[in-house]
Order: sequence, then structure tokens, then C-alpha cells
Amino acid sequence: MDTERWSTLSLLLDELLEMEPPARDRRLSEISLADASLGEELRRLISLEDERPDFLAESVVNASLFAPQPGQSIGPYKLERPLGEGGMGQVWLALRADGLYHRRVALKLLRPGLGDAGLRQRFTRERQILARLGHAHIARLLDAGVSSDGQPYLALDYVQGEPITQYAQQLKLSVPARLKLFLQVCAAVSHAHANLVVHRDLKPSNILVTSAGEVCLLDFGIAKLLDESPGEATEITGTGTRAFTLYYAAPEQLRHGVITTMTDVYSLGVVLYELLVGRKPYDPARTTDAAWEEAILGADPVRPSQAAYRHAREAGDPHPRRLSHELAGDLDNILLKALAKAPEDRYVSVEALAQDLRRHLDGEPVLARPQSLGYRAAKFARRNSVALGVGAAIMALVVAALGFMAWQTKRALQEAERAQAMQDFVIALFENTEQANGDGGLDARTLLDAGVRRADTELRGQPQARAELLGLIARLRQGLGDDRQALELLDRQSGLLGALPGDAPARLGVESAALRGRSLRALGQPEVCVRALLPWLPVAQQQSAAQPRAAAEFLSQLGRCHRRLGGREVARDLFGRALALRGAGDASKALQAESRADLAGLLADEGRYEEAVTAMRDALALLRESGGDRNALGVEVWRELGTFQRALGDPVEGESSYRQALQIALDRFGLNHPLTTAVQRPLGELLVEAGKLEEASRLLGAAHERLLARFGPEHPEVAESWHELGRLAWERAELAQADEALQRSLQLRRRGNELDRHVAVLCELARVRMARGLDDNAALLANECLQLSRSQDRALATRARGLLAELAWRRGDADSSRRLLEEASARLGDTDSLAQAEHTLLVARLALQRGERTEAEAQLASLRTQARARDAVAEAWTLHLDALQAELHCRAGRLGDGKDLRAATLARAAERHPERRRLHDELAGEAASCGRA
Repeated sequence: MDTERWSTLSLLLDELLEMEPPARDRRLSEISLADASLGEELRRLISLEDERPDFLAESVVNASLFAPQPGQSIGPYKLERPLGEGGMGQVWLALRADGLYHRRVALKLLRPGLGDAGLRQRFTRERQILARLGHAHIARLLDAGVSSDGQPYLALDYVQGEPITQYAQQLKLSVPARLKLFLQVCAAVSHAHANLVVHRDLKPSNILVTSAGEVCLLDFGIAKLLDESPGEATEITGTGTRAFTLYYAAPEQLRHGVITTMTDVYSLGVVLYELLVGRKPYDPARTTDAAWEEAILGADPVRPSQAAYRHAREAGDPHPRRLSHELAGDLDNILLKALAKAPEDRYVSVEALAQDLRRHLDGEPVLARPQSLGYRAAKFARRNSVALGVGAAIMALVVAALGFMAWQTKRALQEAERAQAMQDFVIALFENTEQANGDGGLDARTLLDAGVRRADTELRGQPQARAELLGLIARLRQGLGDDRQALELLDRQSGLLGALPGDAPARLGVESAALRGRSLRALGQPEVCVRALLPWLPVAQQQSAAQPRAAAEFLSQLGRCHRRLGGREVARDLFGRALALRGAGDASKALQAESRADLAGLLADEGRYEEAVTAMRDALALLRESGGDRNALGVEVWRELGTFQRALGDPVEGESSYRQALQIALDRFGLNHPLTTAVQRPLGELLVEAGKLEEASRLLGAAHERLLARFGPEHPEVAESWHELGRLAWERAELAQADEALQRSLQLRRRGNELDRHVAVLCELARVRMARGLDDNAALLANECLQLSRSQDRALATRARGLLAELAWRRGDADSSRRLLEEASARLGDTDSLAQAEHTLLVARLALQRGERTEAEAQLASLRTQARARDAVAEAWTLHLDALQAELHCRAGRLGDGKDLRAATLARAAERHPERRRLHDELAGEAASCGRA
């Protein structure tokens, strides 16, 4: 097998092994149609994987001979120094510096010489688990792979911090400060549980605190998936060694019982006990493992207040009862409930534990104590003995407004309209606040969290008011970019809807479904969105007369999810019905603008960019009439307008629109808001095309980091970001980096089944592979791009035919090359200026290579006409046009003219686009005869 064939086989095998079986079978069928022998070889290798799932996981060499050393490269990472090691692996500080982006990471490696297949599978499972998680207090998985010598690696955030117990001790934190720190831990573990992951090894050394006081949860090496099969669980834990840490293990772990989220509740109880008391909850007479096991299984924990008193006396504290008094009562009971031997006697969830801790901090009754009348009255008196501060006054004002709104919605239609006005006011207050940026955002989020907690207690007997408030706070969370938290609130709201009287379940259900659709789409889950919303479609239709605004919003969100999945006709129908419901009055102009922007997006999807630009400008005019464009919808409209202008071949106007969107986003929402990131990325792409690579690299690199932080490494938006980084590397002529980034993007997109979003990557990866000399693989990718884009995107179909024409010419098939070019010319039309210019340039280039100077002259004349008709196209393509004109002069014997024009063209490129090495290479190649003459 030759080198190119092996490279193609290896790349395709990597791609196929990442897929689920149905998608893998479809992809194999496509490959076999193009190359039967290649498809057969791939099927043979995959059957080996099915027979022996560990055959690709086993090291092919004795790894102990190649222990990692400082300076060694593992994949794209250079090792700097070891950070630590455990039973399964080593963790190194490493630097990624391969041209895609630069950062230090914690690189986790299997311990050298570790050949146990079970442990290698555990390492793989840790990658899969971390890929599920994306939380501010969980160390992010940034990358994963296998080095050239077979070493698996995980690249995670490099966290500089101290174990939580040491951090609290060094700073001598008060009890309330320690509890607030611990609540960050609870938030991280709750997120893991929401994603069906149990950590199973929670301990202080896995919970670091940075100098900024931010918690970071580490090491999911023995975590358990709650939805895994029994066979999988046995395989991962059957290594013959104890994976957990004894002192923090729950009784069921020692008994090899069923592991649930309450296992983590117990371990968190031990961590909290140690954080508050300074010692562990058991005090066995002997310190052997057997004695500890006996204590965990049978002994009662020492009451925390008593343990604190003994510890203080032993340490010579002159006031040994001070801490004991703080822990006595609520905290004693909270800790003892978390440390119950039987899982069913503990808190039902980490969130329930956190809620009780918050109640204690707020001076409210806790669930871990019998709530007698005297106890509740004492708590009320203590809470109200302190003067109401500014923050509490704001909270009271907002909650009063929300309560007023909920009461109003129960009145007649006129009263309901007043309630809607109050709701709009409160939402606008949050959506337009600058608190979403930086430290101010914490105030808004804290305010909302406090609102939820008060609803849980003070509205416990009023399920409708509580449901309405949860829905409203979910909308406010969306305004802050917190879509995961919004979904959690909507889940809680759904649990209340079934018990509500009258039409409340239907009315609130439609509103809730629309909110759910918005968040699911923002999180890149359009399929889940459609499944969640479809059952509510008949209800929304029934409610359209009584609730036209809510029904229209529902239809819009469902339409956007269908559009994301390629269902344009369904989306068009839904958008049209939403627009009709939104009427024609002045009060609904902003909503009409939203619907018209949705319809404009469908025009762009069909390649009708001029119509799309006109329609989007109409939407923008409506928006401005309704009160202005300095809001979230304004950001989206300006961004989409820029995208349409760019596709139309007008990058100058496109850049202007993008920068307008970015300025609004920065002013209104701040640097770290998802809307800001959503503008930075297309602006970065446009800057890549314009040759402004340094600014593009800053924008795209920062956006990539924020996307990883928000979503984790396997999200569709991260796939898009890899695509953008691949384009940047291509323009820098960094082919290996471009290939890696585009391949990552393609693998993620195939997994996500987002057909319309991965077709472009196929063509771009085909172009890179062709530039690397991997023509067979490039042809496979280009053929797939053509098949998928044939009826969807004429511009991409034209590019695919062009790539195939070039590949045919390179292998000596001039007839096929000419036929493909003619097909592309016939089917492109004249609606896409950039695609037309790109195709004309290719036709001219291949005509020159065939020696057909007359045809080349005609194509160049056509390109000059296009350039005069649109200045932006002229800027983008004049350099190519002049390079080919120089080649024509030299081939016609006018060497002096050709060499002068070539030199002038290359000099102009160096002056105007100093960073675009790929452009320089292409221009030199297009006028190659003049260079050799």
C-alpha cells in the first residue's frame, strides 16, 4: 500500500470510528460507491474493532521505555514539568503552540508502562464523561487524542490553586465564607449529575480554589455514567484495585452497592465536615484501612459542633467553644443528614443539600431539622432584626413587581394586558442591563437565584404564581446568556403545570415550550428542540386567538429549529404564520421585524442573497421604528445582514454591519456574553478573507476559548469554531494545522447530524487535502460535498465541481475536467458574485494549463467585467486576475510584459496582504511560466 493510500485509509478510519453505527454504515456506503476496494478495507478494520473493542486502545510498544520527559511533544503539546500523578496516570504542565492557538494546559497521560486494558478504557471513559460537562467550576476538557507513539492524552484547563481545605485554612475564612465556597462545589457536582455523571471520588485534593476564590472540580477518572449499561460499568471498574479514596467513600462504595447521585452527597458531606471542623467525621482508635472501613460502615459520625470543640481544645484555642456554637443546630443537622449511612436518609440531591445551606446562610429554616412553630418564629425574628439593605430592597422591589404581574395575569383581558406590560418592563430591565458584563453579572444572577429561593419557600402553596415566576426568571436567565440554567428552571416549571386549574397549563405550557426552544437552539440542540416542541404545536394553535403573542413566539422558535435542521419549507410556513399573528400595529413592529428577519434568513439559505439583504434591511427599518436596534434582536439583525452582504460579494459593507453588531453587543451585554461571541466569529472569518489575519486570530482564538468554556469540546458551535480556525490556518499556508482543525470540525458535525452545516467543511477539507497531495481522499470529500449540496447550495456545488475538475486534470483526465467545468457553468447562474468570480478564475486557470489561450482570455475578460460591476469582487480577485494575465503574456511570448506584471502583482500582494502566505503562493503558481522564464 502506497503512502497516499495509507494516509487516506487512516484518516477515514479515524472519522468512521467516531460515528454511531447507523451514520457509520451510511458513510461506508458512500465511500464504497466511490472506491469499492477502499470501502472493503475499511469494513475489515472496523470488524476488528467490533470483535476486539480494545485493539486500537492497546499500546503497540513497551511504554515504559518511553517515559515522558520535559520538552517532549505529545500530539500538539510540549511537556514542561510534571504536576502530579495518581494510580492511573500522570499530569503534566504542557504548552500548546502549533499555530492554531497558544495556551498552557494540564495534560493527563496514562502512567508509562500501564498495559491494563481496563485502565485504558477508564481513561477513554473519562474523556467521554468530560465531554458531557461544561461548567464554570469544572476543569474543562480542551482536547483529547493519541500521540504518534500511541500515548492517549487529555488536555484540560491548567488550574493554579490550593485544595479547598488548605485554601480556607490559610485565609482563615469564616464559616459563612466557607459555606459560600462550598456552594460553588455543589453547583459543579449538580451540573455533573444533571448530565448523568456521578464523580465517585470527591475529596479536597480534587477541589482546587484559585487565588480569585473560584472553585474548580478536577479528576473524573473513576466517574460513573448513570445511563451506562451494567456491562460497561463492570468493565470499567473491574481492574482489581480500589479506585476511590477510602476516607471520603460512601458506605455503598465499600459494600460494592448501587452507585447513585446520593453517593456524591455523602462524599460532599465528608468534605464539608473537614472544611468546617478541620478533621474528618470519624475518629477510629486505629488508623488502619480496616478500622476506617469499619467506622464508615458502622460508626456514627462525631457531631460537628462536638468535634470542633475537641479540636479547638487540642490546638490550644483560648476560645474553644466559638466555632462549636456556630456549628451547633442547623449545621450539625445538615452535615449529619448528608452523612447518613443509608442513601435514602440523605439529601435526595446535591441541590437539596445546597438549598439547605443557602437557607442557613439566609437565616431561614432548614429541612434537616424538625420545623416546630417556635423554631420557625425564632428564625423569622432573627432575619428581620437586621435593617433592610440596598440589595435586599432591590430584591423586594423586583419580587413585588413579579408578584403583581402574577396576580394581574389572573384578571380579565384588560388586566392581563397590564400584567404583560409589567412583565415586559421587568424583562427589559434585565435584558438591557450592563450587569451581564464582568462582576456586575454576578449581582443580577445572585438576584435571580434569590428570587427562585424565595419562590420555593414563600410561594410553596401557590403553584401557579410559582410556575409563572420560574418562567419569567428563565427568560431573564436567557437574557444573561445562561441557557443551561434557564432549562433547569423550565424543567422545574414543567413539574408544576399539570396540577394547575383551568387553562393555565395550556397557556403557560406554550410560553414555556417557546422558551425551551430558544435555549435548546442556543445550545446547539435543534433535534431535541423539535422533539420537545412538536407535542405543543396543537396547543399553540388552539391558544392563538387568546394568546397570539405567545403562539407566534412558539411558532418562531419551532421554525428556527426546523431551519437549523434543513427543513426550510416547514420553517417558512411556521414563520409566515407567526408574522400573521403578530399583526400590523405599532406595538408589534419589533416582533414583526423578528419574523421578517427569519424569512430573510430562508432567502439566504437558498442563495437569494440580494433579496435577503433587501428583506433584512426592511426588518432593520421596522426595528428602528419600534424603539431602536440597540438590543439583542438588533445584534442578530445586524449580524445576519453582514453575513448576507459578505455572501453577496460585498465584504466592505459586511464588515461594517458586523462591527455595528459587535459594538451594540459590547455596549449592552459585555465581552463575555454569548451574543458578543456570536458576532466576533463571523467578523473574524471575514477578516480572514480580507487578509487581516492578526486581528482575525485574536477574535477567533478568544471566541474559541469562550465556546469551550460554555459548551465543552464536542458541541456543534465548537465544530463551527474549528472550521473558522481551519480557514485561518489555510490562509497562513499552515496546511497541517488547517487539516487538523477542519477534520475536527467535520467529525463533530457528522456526529451532530447537521447536514447543512458540515457540507462547506467537506469542500474546504478537500481543498486542503489536494494541496497536501492527498488526491484520492480529496476526491472522496469533494464528491460527498457535491452530492449533499447539489440541491441545496449552488455555490458549494460549483466549488465541489471545480475541485473535482482540478483533480481530474491532475490525474490526466482532461475530458472529465472539461465536463465538470461545463456543468458548473451551466448550473451556477448569476446570483452569487463570489462563487461566479471564483469559478471564472478556475476556468481561466485550467484553460491556461491546457494551452487554450483564447479561452483563458475570454474568461479573464469576463472576470474583469464582474470586477468593474462590483468593487468588492474587484478587490478580492484583481490580484488573481493580474497573475493569470501575466501568465498569458509569458505563454504568448511577451516575456517582458509578463514578468513585469508578475513582479508588480506579487509586490502589491505583499504590500496589501502581508500575512496571507497562501495567497502569495497561489499568485506565484498562477504566473509560474514568468517565474521560470
